[in-house]
Amino acid sequence: MRKSGPPKGLISYLVLELLDERPRYGYELLGEITEISGGHWEPSYGSVYPILYKFEEEGVAERVERSDEPDRKYFALTDAGREELAEKRREIGGEARDFGDVVLGFYHLYAALATDGRFEVDDADADWAFSERYSAWIVEQMIRHHERDFGEFERIDASPDEFYARADDADAPSESGGAPGEAETADDAEESEGASGAADD
Repeated sequence: MRKSGPPKGLISYLVLELLDERPRYGYELLGEITEISGGHWEPSYGSVYPILYKFEEEGVAERVERSDEPDRKYFALTDAGREELAEKRREIGGEARDFGDVVLGFYHLYAALATDGRFEVDDADADWAFSERYSAWIVEQMIRHHERDFGEFERIDASPDEFYARADDADAPSESGGAPGEAETADDAEESEGASGAADD
């Protein structure tokens, strides 16, 4: 369970990845990150520029002069920056559950504002409201994005605790001492086939 907002280091990581692609300036980075989020999240100006200046001070990034845009502060990644990016990739790779907790946490809050009698949020005269309709729209968009990027959506019948337990079990070494996901032995395969055949009968 997270006790704050987005995972620590997320903006730094995104800035490094984008600078690795090509030199960019601050507002361009803000626009790119907003686009990556589907237009639903934009880090503040006050978060991106301090990161760029910190990177410059540490030698992770350097300013690039452009004759066609002399007034813009472009930044490019250095060799030290590419080493920093490799480290950030490892860090962010270990925070997938934190990302999931952020998504689930804010969705639960959205649904609570729509349904929990303790909250009396006024419906604004706008396009959005805390309601079943907009809750369904949020879920619909998530499913559409899932199917666009991963293929057909299949429901998983498990509570969060059950899902996390299964994930932890999948990551744990097998009883035979093998690594997670390691191929089963011939004896294991035969045993599985026998069990499968008995069930089919």
